[in-house]
Amino acid sequence: MIVAFSVAPSGTGRADGSVHDAVAAAVKIVRESGLPNRTSSMFTEIEGEWDEVFDFVKRATDAVGAFGSRVSLVLKADIRPGHVGELDGKLERLEAALGESS
Repeated sequence: MIVAFSVAPSGTGRADGSVHDAVAAAVKIVRESGLPNRTSSMFTEIEGEWDEVFDFVKRATDAVGAFGSRVSLVLKADIRPGHVGELDGKLERLEAALGESS
């Protein structure tokens, strides 16, 4: 499965409203997981089996919780049993389709 998630604190007390330190703490946990992952400006994606993926989503969420009084978590999951390597595979198929339509 692939899970795309975004996690951020609120109630941080920072005048500028920035959450980059908290997000960095979450991304560090995901990167240290050893699971395939990718981070963009809006989401972090992680691929693996259900229990391992959600374990790291929980750890990342807990890490962000240390930065504020409240945490917002947004999740989207692509659950496709028997398929691995889809973090890159989906993009490769998209790029191939775009190349064919040119």
